[in-house]
Amino acid sequence: MTAAQADAEPRRAAPTVVAGDAIVKTFANGSVTALDRASFDIPKGAFVSLVGPSGCGKSTLLRLIAGLIAPSQGAAIVHGREVTGPRPDIAMMFQKATLLEWRTSLENVLLPTELSGTVTKADRARALDLLNLVGLKDFAFAFPAQLSGGMQQRVALARLLQTGADILLLDEPFGALDEFTREHLNLELLRIVGEFGATTIFVTHNINEAIFLSDQVFVMTPRPGKIAKIVDINLPRPRTLAMQLTPEFNALAEDVRATLGAL
Repeated sequence: MTAAQADAEPRRAAPTVVAGDAIVKTFANGSVTALDRASFDIPKGAFVSLVGPSGCGKSTLLRLIAGLIAPSQGAAIVHGREVTGPRPDIAMMFQKATLLEWRTSLENVLLPTELSGTVTKADRARALDLLNLVGLKDFAFAFPAQLSGGMQQRVALARLLQTGADILLLDEPFGALDEFTREHLNLELLRIVGEFGATTIFVTHNINEAIFLSDQVFVMTPRPGKIAKIVDINLPRPRTLAMQLTPEFNALAEDVRATLGAL
């Protein structure tokens, strides 16, 4: 068994925490089918990326798992229970940081705690620890207008972690950032997710990003979206940017591209 296989084996043996049971989602009174019988199983602690053409239902699938919208048929299942609405063990992050401009970084991170109850000293200490974790210890009292786009996304990531959810859903969170910032935040995301052991589902249009981050890449068909292929990413962890120059990485990227090209 290679080192990569040894790394992947425990993840495959882990219990399923997120599953799709023939999920169908239609809009416009049934005239538009966004998802068509999407089925999948995601084990505990796995990092899964969804890739596919624009409009294939990637973001719709994420919102269904989050409980923000309901399926037309089938079900999203989390920890063995059908998702019927938002729940505290699932947290979602979007492409835009969506920070409240009149609140400091610390106050934005504390927002989920405020919405669920009274903020304690322990909550505040945790929020400060998370800002430190994402490299913003010195910007706790800065307002969004004083932060770069990458820094704002770091605050949004800290806010996501403040929820305490063990399932993280990220909808192209770094898509609007420059390539250098994006690469740096991908490394930070892997470090943080690894530390927390969260099960993570990540939407991206970037094939290299999907492979670099993931244990599995779900390749989706054009609308109506379904999962055409699951590509196992048996690259060793921790990941490094240099891995993207290896033949193994390029072979995986070509596999994903070929699948997309054949759809």
